[in-house]
Amino acid sequence: MKSVSFRKDLIGVQDELLRFAYKLTTDREEANDLLQETSLKALDNEDKYTSDTNFKGWMYTIMRNIFINNYRKVIRDQTFIDHTDNLYHLNLPQNAFLEGTDKAYDLKELHRAVNRLAKEYRVPFSMHVAGFKYREIAEKLNLPIGTVKSRIFFIRQKLQEELKDFR
Repeated sequence: MKSVSFRKDLIGVQDELLRFAYKLTTDREEANDLLQETSLKALDNEDKYTSDTNFKGWMYTIMRNIFINNYRKVIRDQTFIDHTDNLYHLNLPQNAFLEGTDKAYDLKELHRAVNRLAKEYRVPFSMHVAGFKYREIAEKLNLPIGTVKSRIFFIRQKLQEELKDFR
């Protein structure tokens, strides 16, 4: 009898789980795969579920954990480890990926567009691109943080408009 009730509850939360899966993956096919994997995992672990706990919460936890594990696996698979004796790949110049002339031209155009900006906008934007946080930029330039944020936002908008042909 317990098994029938479990399956009934599982079928009852499928729509909500699919919405949650879509929220996590933002792709319909991946969401369906995640839902299927979650349902199978729940069925395999039916004996571990205790009837006095929140079934929906249990299912959401299973789905979230599967999603996180899959995400970590993808990241791990995409991580490049340099096994060469002299770490050749890690010691390549930073812009070695710009081998094509199109990419080099696009980068030159981006630099030209940034350099045409007024100094009061160019400096905060350059610092932001270099990795400084808004707070750090504000402190170094002695500006309010809101001013820094708005200038960087303004520059992004302007560059997107000027460079829309290069996307």
